[in-house]
Amino acid sequence: MKLVKMNADRFTLTVDEYLAEKNVLFYLEDAINQLLDHKEEYVQFGIVRYFAEYFSSVRRGNHVLFREVSYIRATGHNRASFIRVFWRSFRQIGKNGDLLAMMEYSSLLQLLCPDFPVETVQKAARIVLMDDAMDCPMSFADFLYAFQIQFYFEEFVESVAVLYQGLLSGKSPNTVIVPTSSSVEQLPHLACDGTAAEEGVASSLLCSCIEALCERYKHNHPSTHTLREILQGPPRVSFYGFLMALAKHEGLSQDIGSLPNKADLLVDPAMDQELEKLVAQLSVSPASHSSSSAPGQKDPPRKASPRKSLYHRKRMEMESDGSNEETDSSEN
Repeated sequence: MKLVKMNADRFTLTVDEYLAEKNVLFYLEDAINQLLDHKEEYVQFGIVRYFAEYFSSVRRGNHVLFREVSYIRATGHNRASFIRVFWRSFRQIGKNGDLLAMMEYSSLLQLLCPDFPVETVQKAARIVLMDDAMDCPMSFADFLYAFQIQFYFEEFVESVAVLYQGLLSGKSPNTVIVPTSSSVEQLPHLACDGTAAEEGVASSLLCSCIEALCERYKHNHPSTHTLREILQGPPRVSFYGFLMALAKHEGLSQDIGSLPNKADLLVDPAMDQELEKLVAQLSVSPASHSSSSAPGQKDPPRKASPRKSLYHRKRMEMESDGSNEETDSSEN
């Protein structure tokens, strides 16, 4: 039934509208640029096969691995795919119950995207920690859902921050200045200390202002139903209290399509099966017993390459039937 509806919606759009909505020309241009940059390699690979593999990778969400942050930020599908790759790559951290500091999460993200900005990680950590010290350790699940809000809705969050500051200082909602895309990076950090900031603003007022913001500026934003559901609770809300409520809202993850509900976050039978197979292969490999065949000789310890292991994991995702879930819902 869902497939029928998707096809029906597709045919209500013009060709240009469909290409724009799905960012087809963006991906086609990137595919051509990648082909030109690695022409010798891909010509031997086969041009037709190269384009088939590229767009198959886009559909599966593996295309963002090791790409620059400007590419990852370019589309909603790219952002959702990167969040999903981060979750799948480091899910074991949450499964082990490890707590990591903000800079450690930043290092993990930079393994997947070398130029990923620390500032984005800091903002995600602030959603979790609020007034606590920024070097406090966080659980994988808490950080992941906060990171999803901060990264996927980055422009929306920055706009709400400026709107909230205006309301907190007593400005009329009609005179609140919303940042443009060129001024987002110059916004000051929102202060989270002081009595006024702790008490927050009227939830109903913030809700109406955010709805007007979504309608006026057309940012990529949470659904108005989700926003109303969150802001119809307490009479007053703080900025980070609002973001934390968004991070905990399960319907938001379903809308984005990159993460499961929190109860299923650490459950991935397909990936567990692949890891078990890999461990089994290593345990019976002749190489693992080579040291015992030469008494007195010890091989120097080898440090595994994070990039190589992540690439291997990427190949497992592309080749395993259990890991090929489509992420088409994250494009919207």
